[in-house]
Amino acid sequence: MSYRDSLLNQSFTRRKFTALTAATLGSGAFLRATQPTAAQSMDPFTFIRTMPETETLGQLAGQSADEVGPIEADGAVWDALIQVPVKRGQWMQYTCEFDAAWSIMKAYGIEASLDDQVDAVGIDNRVVPYWDESSEEVIIYGGDIGQHFSGYLDSNLMSKSTSNAMRKAFEAFALVATPAQDRATIETAILAGHPVFLKATVDFLPWRQARWISPEGYEYPVVFSNDHALTVIGFNQEDVVIRDPLGPSTTNEIRPYQYRVTWDRFIEVLGAQDDDGLAVWPPDETASAIASILSDGTGGANTFGDEG
Repeated sequence: MSYRDSLLNQSFTRRKFTALTAATLGSGAFLRATQPTAAQSMDPFTFIRTMPETETLGQLAGQSADEVGPIEADGAVWDALIQVPVKRGQWMQYTCEFDAAWSIMKAYGIEASLDDQVDAVGIDNRVVPYWDESSEEVIIYGGDIGQHFSGYLDSNLMSKSTSNAMRKAFEAFALVATPAQDRATIETAILAGHPVFLKATVDFLPWRQARWISPEGYEYPVVFSNDHALTVIGFNQEDVVIRDPLGPSTTNEIRPYQYRVTWDRFIEVLGAQDDDGLAVWPPDETASAIASILSDGTGGANTFGDEG
């Protein structure tokens, strides 16, 4: 079956979005998708385990774990644990990318508003996201999520961006964002005090795989209906520590803002969206970030595959 919003818009920023929604949403011009109540029939704590919030425990953002040593929290010893502020709830229903980014930038002392982030990333609704579903697969059509957010911040179940699009939000505040796509790279980033922005699933629950296709024909592997953005703030040999901006909701009324998940499950979910993670570095480590990229075996190739 096909679910589609009929209005097609050019790329626009949050300020244009505000004016457009005020003028048209009330008139019923858009199909307002809502999250299905059956989206999470599995116990939401199947893969995650609540742990106490550690906003003031461990490394400061940008500080090496070597400077503070192993950290004890929740009855375990952590190789690294970064002090990342909690954001208690999302700005809007589909702003998780920007909420997760807020926590990371706040850890570096930056107040990154929703408007500022969306202006940096941009919204591409040349095709307002919709999906075609068959017994074989789900195909989502929308803007180029490799470069921009696509959808509406307060409606449309398919609304999302990739980490490469979110890279522009970090760069707008002079931070450096580099790919963090496997366990080794993520561990290295956290040990250095660099939080990792991550595309995952809600509560690390199972997903249905989908293909996102942009107007240019670019394809992105994504998850269908339970897409989410999170921040990795710590790890030990067994588990990863997650900062989640969503908090309690209809799908998990006691969802914590901090929890742990096993490495095995973490890696499985990471792969669902093409290992879509970013390590976020402070401005004064720009040279180190560039040196790392140039020495990673790619010869400085554009890892993200964009044009600029």
